[in-house]
Amino acid sequence: MKRFTTVLSVLSGLFLLYIGLLYLLDPQTAASGFGLPSWPEHEGTGFLTVKGGRDIGICLGVFGLLLTGHRKALGWVLLGLTAAPVTDMLTVLGNHGSTATAFGVHGLAAAVVALNAVLLLRERPAPAAA
Repeated sequence: MKRFTTVLSVLSGLFLLYIGLLYLLDPQTAASGFGLPSWPEHEGTGFLTVKGGRDIGICLGVFGLLLTGHRKALGWVLLGLTAAPVTDMLTVLGNHGSTATAFGVHGLAAAVVALNAVLLLRERPAPAAA
């Protein structure tokens, strides 16, 4: 199970890095896939780069905790970070956006992050070698 949660954590971090870079480098294209019926344009694209920076920051935090072996802390952080995709999903739904994207992208992301968090929190330390 430890290998599974490690792989899931790495994939989650890489996905966040990809999304974050996409929002920083091509915010208009990235925003069209978010699921909302409209998004900021011109001067408003600064809000899109905020999302990109947030995602990259979360990615670095995930990798930092994973690389330093703080797996229990990573579990708690991921559990708290589940609020981000849930909020994204509710924002899309509340603004008459794509229901498929709301549940299929943001809802699924929330479920995967929550699952990974719970599995990390349930991990037991390996027994000490004699």
